[in-house]
Amino acid sequence: MKMRSNRPYLLRAFFDWIVDNDCTPYIVVNAHYPGVEVPQDFVTDGQIVLNIAPRAVSSFEMNNEYLQLSTRFSGMPIDIHLPVGAVMGIYTQENGQGMVFEPEDPDETPPEPPKGPKMVLTDAEKPSKKPPKKPPAGKSKPSLRVVK
Repeated sequence: MKMRSNRPYLLRAFFDWIVDNDCTPYIVVNAHYPGVEVPQDFVTDGQIVLNIAPRAVSSFEMNNEYLQLSTRFSGMPIDIHLPVGAVMGIYTQENGQGMVFEPEDPDETPPEPPKGPKMVLTDAEKPSKKPPKKPPAGKSKPSLRVVK
């Protein structure tokens, strides 16, 4: 089953979370992504950072395909339009909390999940119902292991 991108859903969730916490949401946009309409004078290294706080923009609309708004750059009103795939990240101005998204190729469709046999755990691999033994205080080191 092919699923839609989770980017617009996460973008809206982070936007709501940032605004609900009385912080200022900023987005980082790939200014060269197809369909992006931003003032090129403010693009640096192919990116532009936009303040999308409700008090800083008007005519704000965000859906599963695009984000559009009106704002001002150097006092001049500008209409911004960008596909959601162009958004590289969202964060708060105040503390930098937010999320960075994986780059999205506008021409690429997401891969289908692999089809194959279902994984079945043997009795030895099934989780134990007993609580794990606690190591002696101060003696254990954190470790990672590969689970296949």
